[in-house]
Amino acid sequence: MDTLSGSVEIITYQNPENGYTILRLKPDVSLKQYTDHFGNVTVVGNLPDCNLGEHLSLQGEWKKHSEFGMQFSVTQCQTNYPSTLEGLRRYLGSGLIKGIGPRLADRIVDTFGLETIDILDNHPARLREVPDFGAKRSLMVVAAWDEQRNIKQVMLFLHSKNISTSLAVKIYKQYGDQSLTVIQSDPYRLARDIHGVGFITADRLAQSLGLAVDNPSRIEAGLIYILNEAASSGHVYLPQSKLFELTADLLKVDADLLPVGLERLTKGDRIVLQVVEGQTAVYLTAFNYFEQHAADKIAHLIHPSESRLAGIQQIFSLFNNNLTDEQFQAVKQSFESPVSILTGGPGTGKTTTLKVLIDVLELNRKKVALASPTGRAAKRLAESTGHPASTIHRLLGYIPGGGFNHCEENPLNVDMLVIDESSMLDLALTHYLLSAVSPGTHVLFVGDVDQLPSVGAGNILKDLIACQHIPVTRLTQIFRQASDSQIITNAHAINYGETPRFQSDNHDFFLFPATSAEEAARWVVDVVCTRIPKKFGFDPVSQIQVLTPIHRSPAGVISLNQQLQSALNPPTSSKPEKSLFGQVFRINDRVMQVQNNYDKEVFNGDIGKVSAINFEDHTLTVAFDDRQVTYDWLDVDQLTLAYAITIHKSQGSEFPAVVIPLVMQHYHMLQRNLLYTGITRARELCVLVGDQKAIQMAVKNNQAQKRYSNFSQRICLALPGNALPLL
Repeated sequence: MDTLSGSVEIITYQNPENGYTILRLKPDVSLKQYTDHFGNVTVVGNLPDCNLGEHLSLQGEWKKHSEFGMQFSVTQCQTNYPSTLEGLRRYLGSGLIKGIGPRLADRIVDTFGLETIDILDNHPARLREVPDFGAKRSLMVVAAWDEQRNIKQVMLFLHSKNISTSLAVKIYKQYGDQSLTVIQSDPYRLARDIHGVGFITADRLAQSLGLAVDNPSRIEAGLIYILNEAASSGHVYLPQSKLFELTADLLKVDADLLPVGLERLTKGDRIVLQVVEGQTAVYLTAFNYFEQHAADKIAHLIHPSESRLAGIQQIFSLFNNNLTDEQFQAVKQSFESPVSILTGGPGTGKTTTLKVLIDVLELNRKKVALASPTGRAAKRLAESTGHPASTIHRLLGYIPGGGFNHCEENPLNVDMLVIDESSMLDLALTHYLLSAVSPGTHVLFVGDVDQLPSVGAGNILKDLIACQHIPVTRLTQIFRQASDSQIITNAHAINYGETPRFQSDNHDFFLFPATSAEEAARWVVDVVCTRIPKKFGFDPVSQIQVLTPIHRSPAGVISLNQQLQSALNPPTSSKPEKSLFGQVFRINDRVMQVQNNYDKEVFNGDIGKVSAINFEDHTLTVAFDDRQVTYDWLDVDQLTLAYAITIHKSQGSEFPAVVIPLVMQHYHMLQRNLLYTGITRARELCVLVGDQKAIQMAVKNNQAQKRYSNFSQRICLALPGNALPLL
């Protein structure tokens, strides 16, 4: 085996998921037969997190690459601190230590020279000798230095088990000096405790530690993983038979081993068993509670002891002339029924109906609150009605670390609560929302029931309608102004099972033919970057949104984001960028939040723009609609590029222009409600890129995936005396 040692000069590529790295090393001894004209050699292989200036001692072998020439392929690596002044400057100034940038690194090395590492390790108080080095910054640097030194030990162990650098740091942040003990005693605990460590990663680690495939911890972790995956796909529970089938396939074990694991999870209060439609249903404990509690709240709201809108019926008929019969019926029902539903497609007057409803309430000096599941939807609601609106989270008043301010003990003081975009409601959010509704308050759910259901578990709007105990008004009349839009008329055509029409005189609805995903991707980049801006004047970053059915495909989210980022926001020497969690984030990049972060008050689906990257403080800042939000680098896995997003993630949003690739390679995702949802996200322009065959398949496929939910039935069972459904 060959050996090589030297200092890191350039890091060309580093995959944070598996540690695979390509770098240029300045060797300690002359190796003219292997070096480039700068005297560096190319090193490739799975390495721990490396930094500029760091000294590496490597074992491996020299190999000749057909395109890139001689490379040193690493099998073993030992990292050492730099041994030269220039190496120390580059090492400390590389962004490794939070609080130290290039200029401060120079001052530290100028002050302590080759003793710098010894000072940091053993005499950190002497850092105050460095010119212009304040006490606060000194404390930050000392803490960060101690932390990275301890993390190194955890990283070396985890890299030997093929665990990524980014996850290794998160593990250390969670468990500190107990990290190795936790990993070796119960590796599946990582999947429970740490965002970004799923069952697959924990299981790979467990197998490398020699844990048996039929170990009880593995069986339990596998069952919980399948239930969580089901929840991510919208299911509130899974039938036991389905759970066992999926878990046995995942774990590659006999299904006979699973009932014992299920029993242990039940005794540990991690799951709950119910009987649904004659079969055993397995719930995660939280979802069982959410579903039952939300059903009980709806049942109590349907039959209140008193109404906060009593007497309002005397004047709302004065507004009848401004409304169609359908709209008037919706307003009337919202006042007469404690819980009601208003649904309808685009252009049917839901907003007009809400404006009249609000006018009547304010004329009667009644308190009304408007809310939506997402910030973008709430902003659009406020703009369209002229009345303040907020996200549900802000309405309920989230307290960091303390839950919601408004709950059963402190309900909302409103007479009517209007929830827009109700098709986006998931079970957990519905539970918290209903908990904060006081008896007598009227609740109106507004939404388009034909859109895709929520990203999270549950199918709330459809289940509320299906229970048949809540009055529903469906608006069907398309108003004249809306009928001039081909976006709206084609959306309704699709909803009725008709293929959309691409007429020669269209001004807002177009098709660019493409038969393959690769061809569609090329068209998407051309249309977004050149054709739409040139013809319609839309800004390609802030006003055009690409929506795609799928993640992994040449015309999927991942690939399109890379292509669009390269075309719309290419790298320059003056534009800071940082590679984190397998993605490059650059100033001015369009990004999206992909999980709820209550502390930062940013939520799944919120879209913003990268406004700052701070290499000293290890932070990235995103400008959302109303404010700047700063993330530590370790939290940036909550963000993803958003030049292209899935149609599911676009729910509740509206964009000036939308571009949708749709080809036969997406066949397993081609559904009517998906195409309908995508098209209705466009306000002024919608461009489809694909083939007619794929479009027709989507239109014909009206068999939406069944979601396992018992919300509707639980509402019925919770009603007094099992009340008869509405006729």
